[in-house]
Amino acid sequence: MNKLPVAKRAQVLTLLCEGMSMRSIERVVGCSINTVAKLLEDAGEAALAYHDHHVRGVTATRVQCDEIWSFVGAKQKNVAGSKRAGDPTAGDCWTWTAIEASSKLLISYTVGGRDAEYALMLMDDLRSRIVNRVQLTTDGHKAYLQAVEAVFGADVDYGMLVKLYGGETGGKGHERKYSPSECVGARKDTITGQPDPKHISTAYTERANLTMRMSMRRFTRLTNAFSKKLENHAHMVALYALWYNFVRIHKTLRTSPAQAAGITTRLWSMEDVVAMIDEHAERTAPIMADRLVG
Repeated sequence: MNKLPVAKRAQVLTLLCEGMSMRSIERVVGCSINTVAKLLEDAGEAALAYHDHHVRGVTATRVQCDEIWSFVGAKQKNVAGSKRAGDPTAGDCWTWTAIEASSKLLISYTVGGRDAEYALMLMDDLRSRIVNRVQLTTDGHKAYLQAVEAVFGADVDYGMLVKLYGGETGGKGHERKYSPSECVGARKDTITGQPDPKHISTAYTERANLTMRMSMRRFTRLTNAFSKKLENHAHMVALYALWYNFVRIHKTLRTSPAQAAGITTRLWSMEDVVAMIDEHAERTAPIMADRLVG
């Protein structure tokens, strides 16, 4: 199969991670949307495998967790009356993240619902990647309570930041839908261990989630730029996580989070990501061939 040159594939991946839609990339780069979609699929699979293998043995100090909303096909309230009615992959989709506060490393992430099952998945994955006791902070979402207890037990200093909201800030006009309720305060609850109250915060993970929303077109709100397929959504999140950890220079760190965390000694380029994708394809080709024969 013919492949785009390395430079053009790197350009496509960069544009995907810089907030451009697949149709826009098709027009700018001059390749078909099917080519963009196939490259995204290959990149997502390779990025997920690389993250799973290499982002391990992390020495963390303070970890913050949060979840960010998006949707696939249609918003949950509209699925029943849409052409995606009956499709279990359509509707609201949540991306759960765990950020190390010092290095800004995106240690763990998962894509799915917002119930206790996915909170448990995030905590299981997080626990498998860190090597020391940490201070953990989440928001007030109740699903975290059972998940943290089940995975960490008493081996964590866990605090919960519960935000308190007042009335809506947008008045009574149409602008109400664009203005969230006003946050009038926050309560810091100690759940397990002895977390330092001054570090019971979700500021870093919320800022990282804003970067995520700004860097992936399918996460932008109040537009028609949403994911049509859950698989592509997951592939994009995996590619973004690799780009965020290894390629993108964090402004305050002046290096990548992976460098700050000691996972790599150099800053990656997007050409390095393309090479990683090709290496992954070569490793998995015999496995896929065996499955086809079988």
